[in-house]
Amino acid sequence: MLQIERVETYPLLYQLREPYGDANGYKKYRTCFLLRIVTRSGLDGWGECIDWLPTLTVGFEQRIIPFLIGKEATKRLQLVKIISKWHQRAAAGVSMALTEIMAKKAGVSICELWGGRQHQTLPVYASFQSYSQGTEWPKQSVKRVEQAIADGFTQLKVKIGGRTIAEDQAHISALQHLIGEKVHLALDANQSYDAAAALKWEKLFRNWSNLMWLEEPLPMDRTADYKLLRSALSVPLAGGENLQHGRQYLPLLTQAALDLIQPDTMHHDGLDSYRDSLQLARQFGIRVSSHAFDGTLSRLYAVFAHACLPPWSKMEGNGMEPVEWDVMENPFTGLFSLRPVKGVVHVPEGVGLGVEMDAEILKRYRWDGRTYQ
Repeated sequence: MLQIERVETYPLLYQLREPYGDANGYKKYRTCFLLRIVTRSGLDGWGECIDWLPTLTVGFEQRIIPFLIGKEATKRLQLVKIISKWHQRAAAGVSMALTEIMAKKAGVSICELWGGRQHQTLPVYASFQSYSQGTEWPKQSVKRVEQAIADGFTQLKVKIGGRTIAEDQAHISALQHLIGEKVHLALDANQSYDAAAALKWEKLFRNWSNLMWLEEPLPMDRTADYKLLRSALSVPLAGGENLQHGRQYLPLLTQAALDLIQPDTMHHDGLDSYRDSLQLARQFGIRVSSHAFDGTLSRLYAVFAHACLPPWSKMEGNGMEPVEWDVMENPFTGLFSLRPVKGVVHVPEGVGLGVEMDAEILKRYRWDGRTYQ
């Protein structure tokens, strides 16, 4: 029987030794909210969602768990659709857990459940939060990037938009001097600029051949300005991590405003919706690189989904687009036993997730209910 017997929740909290951040501000904590759905037959599945921990805890305890108990796990789409009306990001986590249950019921991996992997390995890029408090932040950023390169990463993403353009340009120029042309770099402005400000970067872009993309220089609702920038800048434009449905990408795609879209498994209202957005990119003939900074299980699902995609180009050497990999201080990145080697991960092959959970991390960082901000 696949009736849901219980739902366990695991809110996790970790206080950073030193705040770091992007153009939206500093992080003092990293959080993670995992859930485990267990059926009467004993099959279980793990999910992950993101929001303020008190909100998620109360929402699950008072509404989502009572709703799920006794329901058939096979009714995944129906259950996720209802929950998405209450809390879209909670629905994403429930979708993950129910998907793993179905894979275990079938005795297959997530990729096999989705039709089979087309790639055994996938590239990942090291993703940074570049800003820290104090005047020494550029040196600290350079040091972190240097460590990632020593660890084997050849693709990186760093932040801009949180300082003056002159300060950010000096920072990126220093990084470029360090990494050279063999390491590829993406810049993420977190929707901080207008079109005029973004255009001030072009004088530097013309001299840098290793740039992968410029991410979200503008608010994502400024489709006309994105189209203008795409015609004026010599670097590809990327964005869309906070969009919740494939249809929200349509104005950007139909008006040729982006070169690459970035769906996030935890920001969509379920894995099926998320995978629809990946396929939408393929149908429009543009690239897709999943955003996955805020979660570890969600990143694993992004790896599974990318492994099932056909290549974006038939040209040899283009390869698959990379998935984001958080390299900042964050113990939750080690929750699941998947590690990159020289900027590449091997796609797990076992039944369900195919990787082990570190139960010690669940125990050590369980949130005690105290206030945080």
